[in-house]
Amino acid sequence: MPRAFTPKVATANALLEGDAVWFTTDNTWTGDIAQAELLEDEAHADLRLIEAQAQKDKIAGAYLADVKDGPDGPEPIHFREAFRTRGPSNYHHGKQAE
Repeated sequence: MPRAFTPKVATANALLEGDAVWFTTDNTWTGDIAQAELLEDEAHADLRLIEAQAQKDKIAGAYLADVKDGPDGPEPIHFREAFRTRGPSNYHHGKQAE
C-alpha cells in the first residue's frame, strides 16, 4: 500500500549565493520557509516542482521537502530541512552572522 501524501514545500539552493530557498505561490524564491507555498495535494506538488525546476537561472537542485502546517506557515519536520533554515554551518557567515 502506498504511503499517504504528506504536506510539502519546493526547496532548492539559490544559484549565486548557495543559500537554501523555498518556492512561493507567486513563483519567486524566499529565504524564509514560513513564506513558502504549502503543497497539500500530490499532483499539484508535482506540478509546482516542475515549475520550480524550470527556473535554472535562479536555483539548483530543486526537490520537495516534507513539512507541517505551523501557525506562521510551513515548518520543517526533518532535521535536514530544519538545519537548512539556519544557513551555513560555518559561523559568522550568511544567516548566522546576523
